[in-house]
Amino acid sequence: MFFQRTLKKEISCVGIGLHSGAKVKLVLKPAAPGHGIKLQRFDNGKIVTTIPALSEYVVDTSLATTLGRDGHVIGTVEHLLSAFSGLGVDNVLVEVHGPEVPIMDGSANPFVYLIKTAGVKRQVDAKSYIRMVGTVTVNDGDKWARLGPQPPSSDASLSIISHIDFDHPVIGSQSYSFSFSDVSYDRQISRARTFGFLHEVEWMKAHNLALGGSLDNAIVLDEFSVMNDDGLRFVDEFARHKVLDCFGDVSLMGMPVIGVLEANKTGHALNHKLVQAVLAKAEAWEKVTTGEWLDSSTGSGFTVPRLVMDGS
Repeated sequence: MFFQRTLKKEISCVGIGLHSGAKVKLVLKPAAPGHGIKLQRFDNGKIVTTIPALSEYVVDTSLATTLGRDGHVIGTVEHLLSAFSGLGVDNVLVEVHGPEVPIMDGSANPFVYLIKTAGVKRQVDAKSYIRMVGTVTVNDGDKWARLGPQPPSSDASLSIISHIDFDHPVIGSQSYSFSFSDVSYDRQISRARTFGFLHEVEWMKAHNLALGGSLDNAIVLDEFSVMNDDGLRFVDEFARHKVLDCFGDVSLMGMPVIGVLEANKTGHALNHKLVQAVLAKAEAWEKVTTGEWLDSSTGSGFTVPRLVMDGS
């Protein structure tokens, strides 16, 4: 994926907002090179704001990642952004006809399906990346996250290692390690659902939160077991979902990342703190773009992508 990508055609769906309980229409539209991912909020059929999917527009990370601008917000963006990142899609205009992106089944898989149904189009402009050359670490008590460079022998990609630890017999301590490719994201990460505990769900609903939450769009655990009739999609689905969230939250840097992210007990707040810390520490990363050169040794005209320094 050395060139920018967009969608081949417009596509839409309708779902329920996890926290608002509102019926939300979502429309994904192709966009020109350099456009990036931008979200438009519609109220009563009218655009009220357009928000770039960048960390500077994050206004809340308490229950989900929420973007805001000019007094208007678009909530629960992380799973959609994760799908774009996981499939290497750079340029899309997203219409959100309501206060938040619909939760669908609680994973990124429905969004992956939408993107693949619309088709992915390679554009002529090269991709730009953030390549880590130093390590940045953030902490919050026993929670921590760090982003550093890939080993010299590694492919240019983002790797994520997630560790979680819950005092629950179904979860316990789990770790999941993932190295990026669009195929493996689809199969190994996108289907992992968000999860919560019954006592938390009951508290949130009592306080007019998670109004759209149900066993159809989240894994819910009681004191001893998973309440969903269909059980888990993966034994370590909980740790995989944390990786899914990391993909979405880290994409708010505005460019795909080449590096290794390791996180312990992370959540949206700590992910956002890490993104801010990395962007603030300019000496820890460099912007690179992809170029091409003709592999004359094959005589076939096959082009071999490579990384070149920005501006070179």
